[in-house]
Amino acid sequence: MKNKKGFTLLELLVVLVILSLLAALVIPRMIGTVDESKIKTAKIQLKEIKRALEMYKLDNGMYPTTEQGLEALVKKPETPPKPKHWKQYLETLPKDPWGNEYIYIYPADNHPFELKSKGPDGELDTDDDISVWEQ
Repeated sequence: MKNKKGFTLLELLVVLVILSLLAALVIPRMIGTVDESKIKTAKIQLKEIKRALEMYKLDNGMYPTTEQGLEALVKKPETPPKPKHWKQYLETLPKDPWGNEYIYIYPADNHPFELKSKGPDGELDTDDDISVWEQ
């Protein structure tokens, strides 16, 4: 009599069910961790851009205008008021972790400037927006 080695179809189905149940428990937790990581990344980037804006103001006596935007941290503005002591403050201008540009407004109502991300939903002025001033 030959020894038959291997798994029966029933055994394979049981293993697949167990793996499916484990995946159903683990995957949602991993997705939540990815979202949290993106939010933390956005907050870190906002702080770095804020520092660059503060250095810009120290060197030039003013923040870039809304029209000049954050691009003024990477490339010398051509629109007035032109900074007198400009230098490159950032190598490149990052996008937020969701692929959107950061929002910069100068002057702002309650702060020297507004600097924020649209957040995970990509919509401006919603509950998930991330502001540099609310960290």
